Amino acid sequence: MFKKMGPGVLVAAAFIGPGTVTACTLAGVSFGYALLWAMLLSIVATMVLQEMSARLGIITQKGLAEVIKQELVNPYIRTGVLGIIVSAIVVGNAAYEAGNIGGGALGLEAIFGTSFTGYYPFVIGFLAFFLLFIGNYKVLEKVFISLVILMSLSFVITALLTKPDVLLILQGLFIPKVENENILTVIALVGTTVVPYNLFLHASLVSEKWKSKTDLEYAKRDTYISIVLGGIVSMCIIVAAASVDLMQVESVMDMAKALEPLYGTSARYFIGIGLFAAGVTSAITAPLAASYVAANCFGWKQGLKDTRFRMVWMVILGLGVFFLSFNIKPIEVIKFAQIANGILLPIIAIFLLWVVNRVTLMADNKNTVMQNLLGISIVLIAVFLGIKSILKVLEVV
Repeated sequence: MFKKMGPGVLVAAAFIGPGTVTACTLAGVSFGYALLWAMLLSIVATMVLQEMSARLGIITQKGLAEVIKQELVNPYIRTGVLGIIVSAIVVGNAAYEAGNIGGGALGLEAIFGTSFTGYYPFVIGFLAFFLLFIGNYKVLEKVFISLVILMSLSFVITALLTKPDVLLILQGLFIPKVENENILTVIALVGTTVVPYNLFLHASLVSEKWKSKTDLEYAKRDTYISIVLGGIVSMCIIVAAASVDLMQVESVMDMAKALEPLYGTSARYFIGIGLFAAGVTSAITAPLAASYVAANCFGWKQGLKDTRFRMVWMVILGLGVFFLSFNIKPIEVIKFAQIANGILLPIIAIFLLWVVNRVTLMADNKNTVMQNLLGISIVLIAVFLGIKSILKVLEVV
């Protein structure tokens, strides 16, 4: 079974990280079931965009950035676009990496207490560095994913034990409400699920696993199943958090209260282990994706042993630790990372839509009319949410 599993599992594991736990917990605590529609929208958007990315990777046997570089004929436009992509992914992943490391640090804080809080980000950063540097992290990664699945199951069970109101859940799922008070949380939910760097990572990884057009169905099934399961887990986190009587969420101790109905005081240690595992797993994928993007743009060899490839993930990892070296609460960094990803999403999605519609590139496997309609709708919604979030931050609205 594990041999047949593809990059879709990695994509799902990447967005079920500490950022997802944080964003979904904040959404549930602050707005109850009201923002479930945002998670449903995010799941659909992720399925549509990641399927396009996987299809592109299999047909072209290239990464997304490499294809964009190939298709842009004008050297000035090509240089400008690639510059934007590299900058966006580096900045976005650096912020996202700080969130990943911060989430892992919160997990260690829950397990070992606050006596060594200042050292936890460096512990997570060193562990991620070690795993990436030796290049033999696959076995350990499966252990981390297993821990995340274990944590996820606890959220599913907890959500059921809270005996939620099914009618209110349906209203939250299918009646969108966008208000000034919840717009940043909506952006965070979208950003934690539809992660821009995953589009680049997915295209690169599928081209390594699958080599033929006949594998498209396997890739599609792998993508859909993984993302749907990940989305269900995210929704359960919102539902579980909605039942917790908290005015605000400041630390992992507060988030652990969502699990107390099932695990009692041991919830702190259980969610701590899960957050630690999620943080390390995500702390690996973000720098890795940035390295693939840089390799695609500059024509480098794609491999963990390549010096330039290593330099990129080292910079991302270093920036993540650096951002957390200041007295910034990890939960605030995580929230910022999700919002930043939500703003970057429409830019990357537009480029993806453009290349998967190139007949010379995709032939019979280019987008259908329905896929284009869905893709354009996702871009428009992402642009709307991005603009609203910027205006909110600037206190214009």
